[in-house]
Amino acid sequence: MKKIAFIGECMIELNGKPFGEMWQGYGGDTLNSATYLSRVSLSNDLQVHYVSALGTDNLSDQMCARWQADGINTDWVLKDEKHQPGLYLIQLDEQGERTFLYWRNQSAAHYMVQHPDFPKVLSDLEQVDMIYLSGISLAILPKNDRTFLVEQLIKLAQKGVQVAFDSNFRPKLWDSLKDAQDCYMQLLPYVSLALVTLDDEQLLWNDEDEKDTLTRLHQIGIPKVVVKCGRNGAIFSDSQTFQYGQVVPKPISNVVDTTSAGDSFNAGFLNGYLRNKPLKICCQQGNCVAGIVIQHKGAIIDKHAISHLQSEFN
Repeated sequence: MKKIAFIGECMIELNGKPFGEMWQGYGGDTLNSATYLSRVSLSNDLQVHYVSALGTDNLSDQMCARWQADGINTDWVLKDEKHQPGLYLIQLDEQGERTFLYWRNQSAAHYMVQHPDFPKVLSDLEQVDMIYLSGISLAILPKNDRTFLVEQLIKLAQKGVQVAFDSNFRPKLWDSLKDAQDCYMQLLPYVSLALVTLDDEQLLWNDEDEKDTLTRLHQIGIPKVVVKCGRNGAIFSDSQTFQYGQVVPKPISNVVDTTSAGDSFNAGFLNGYLRNKPLKICCQQGNCVAGIVIQHKGAIIDKHAISHLQSEFN
């Protein structure tokens, strides 16, 4: 059985019209990926862990119970008596594109590295096959905690744990572009799989196109790179096996909410990747999951909408 641990934050989600009809859920980039990966995978093939912190309040308990119901192992979700989950509000336009407002600076996840039980979590992470995190996982932490976490991830990578990274760059979460670049550059040489979005890479590094992104990340030393290009699908490249190609998704006419498009793509991709499928097939699986998710409202959709994929992928 393979084991993968996702590090990050899940928040309470409000989705709808301000001072109007509002739908409540939860979401967060790494939790979204963990959820969809668990849903499309067989429990005897893959164990999905989540590393984060929640409060001791009722909402925290209910979120954790829902993650468990999705098959996610929550042994490494720390409980913080002083803080609660963060909150975000999604506003959608007529094309399903979204804008966000966040209330997260005092969330439990913001302080997870300072939790007295976090060193034990780090020790346990030596036993997993892969650790997955995003730029948001790093950005939400205080600067010293962020530096400490990157140092620990480097040590884990040197011990043979694969690190998968989605840059998921959100400028508002960083003090400056340079802070983000410096942090990323500490970690990137130890990443074995990069799952990035072209728009983010252009904001971060001024890449002209996906070829610039692939070249730059390979030169840093990352062997396997996937660049997500929205409607144009994904470009994949493996510098070790010389796999290269583009996988374009089927057009979706009924786009409702793109909130979790990239996160759900990553889930479908990782299901194939952790079972040693060719990168092209992994990208096809990613497109398949994302194509379903964006036809529903919210970061986490009803599990029955993708339940058929478990048998198709496995």
